[in-house]
Amino acid sequence: MTPPTALFPLRKATLRPMPDGVRGALVREVSPVPGDILRTTWHSATTSRQDRIGTGVLLLNWTPASSGGMDVTALFGLHTMEVTLATWPNLHGDWSTTVHPTIYETLGLYAALRVATDALNLANEHATV
Repeated sequence: MTPPTALFPLRKATLRPMPDGVRGALVREVSPVPGDILRTTWHSATTSRQDRIGTGVLLLNWTPASSGGMDVTALFGLHTMEVTLATWPNLHGDWSTTVHPTIYETLGLYAALRVATDALNLANEHATV
């Protein structure tokens, strides 16, 4: 059974394996304060291509490591595919503070790139009029 997809602080889920039926946690809100809260929702596990994460979306998934920690992977959605952004092997305790800087910087850079792309497209439209 897939857990509810309400917004939750990631740190509440970092000490145990992901629930059955989910592919990972989608990052929905990132505080600019290092080590502060990441808010996420569960992303259900399906085999459909239509269920891939969207462009600019970051998905975290984790599995128990043999030494007692968690192996954490961050996937980032691009226009045509998902790519592995980062992996953190064998993290112990509340690992949300460890992954926070990478997530914050990636989503910030993506947002800046979107603004720059939109501005360039708008400038090109006006130049051809």
